[in-house]
Amino acid sequence: MDAAEFRKRGKEMVDYIADYLENIDKRQVFPDVEPGYLRSLIPDCAPQNPESFKDVFKDIERIIMPGVTHWHSPYFFAYYPAGSSFPTLLADMLCGGIGCVGFSWAASPACTELETVMLDWLGKMINLPEEFLAGKDGQGGGVIQGSASEATLMSLLAARTKTIRRVRSEKPELTEADIMGRLMAYASDQAHSSVERAALIAGVKMKNVSSDETFSVCGSALQKVLDEDKASGLIPFFFCATLGTTPCCSFDKLLELGPICNKENIWMHIDAAYAGSAFICPEFRHLLNGVEFADSFNFNPHKWLLVNFDCSTMWVKKRSDLTGAFKLEPLYLQHQHQESGLVTDYRHWQIPLGRRFRSLKLWFVLRMYGVTKLQEHIRKHVRLAHQFEHLVLQDERFEICAEVILGLVCFRLKGSNELNEAFLKSINEAKKIHLVPSHLGKKFVLRFAVCSRTVESTHIKFAWQHISQLATHLLNTREQNLQQQ
Repeated sequence: MDAAEFRKRGKEMVDYIADYLENIDKRQVFPDVEPGYLRSLIPDCAPQNPESFKDVFKDIERIIMPGVTHWHSPYFFAYYPAGSSFPTLLADMLCGGIGCVGFSWAASPACTELETVMLDWLGKMINLPEEFLAGKDGQGGGVIQGSASEATLMSLLAARTKTIRRVRSEKPELTEADIMGRLMAYASDQAHSSVERAALIAGVKMKNVSSDETFSVCGSALQKVLDEDKASGLIPFFFCATLGTTPCCSFDKLLELGPICNKENIWMHIDAAYAGSAFICPEFRHLLNGVEFADSFNFNPHKWLLVNFDCSTMWVKKRSDLTGAFKLEPLYLQHQHQESGLVTDYRHWQIPLGRRFRSLKLWFVLRMYGVTKLQEHIRKHVRLAHQFEHLVLQDERFEICAEVILGLVCFRLKGSNELNEAFLKSINEAKKIHLVPSHLGKKFVLRFAVCSRTVESTHIKFAWQHISQLATHLLNTREQNLQQQ
């Protein structure tokens, strides 16, 4: 394919994507395929000779689309939002076209410098404390990670290194292995599984701290566990607080937890993967109060801020804590400006060496929407979630299982877990809408997350009508079966 054909085919692909997104509501939200469906549709081996773009293009609908779960459908209410917008798609095209691998400032100065500035822009939008911003001469700063999982792992690894160095300076007789065996990390029992996975990768022990009746961790619960573990000779070193948990969008109590972590010399990381985008709205910013006690903070614009995957933003209060844990300087990666103090080499901030020009997506979206339009997007989703909550509360067969704060509603039929498991199965088998469950305490609950950029009140009403009809059918069937017994 030469440049001339690329121009032609590129226009065709843009038209195809635009048509797909404009008409996505007409596609079944969840596919009908069974595992292994795709292998029988394509040859066993790559072609020896080139195939035309036309041949590839026609197979998109035949092979790919039948197996796609349409995350951007207005009938997709599972997990959390996956950000998307036309500006971010254009930026990703440019990112691919430039094709730089921005592991250092010298590898592509614009790639590095735009990221630093965009993280400052975004930090100011959510009113992060000044210490977290790079500015012109700050000690903090931000970086784009691939996911919140990576951000959590990076913060945990940095905390591990910092703690080992501190303990060895205080007790030189202890070896690194001695200290590693006594390190203990902590997170809420509602925290995402990626937090526990980070501990597995880092080779340290992790303990869940019990949440309260609002599914939040409070200061007294953390302090109790810390006191017990210190008495047993363990070394608490890391706590991951969650703002907007995956099961029910609950919020750990930062104003209680932060001072404890600071007093106990524990690195506090805040995972606000979903909820963080909402902090651009003044009415939700109070949910971030206490961030001033944290060492690191992360949220995903690629969830709720109309930026497509992957764009997970992470800030650290003291970037030397992060870079000091991972810094290696082979000759082939060195450049003449690295010691100037004016540049950032992001390879020291992340797990992989290479990195894409992801800040272009933030730059396009923040400029083409502006803060006001992005706030409108967040508020619309919250409003629609409360609309769904209201519909649920009007039906005495259902119950709401957690406070609705942002765009997630946790609900269930009153009754057994087995009943609700069957109910969710009937919803997803109908494939009109798509939901996933979670456990809250001992209850099996259904999560209704407002996700799509294009979702409207009519889609919420349709979803509720469908849910209500399926509930009626399920309950009637069960009643008939009981009578027959």
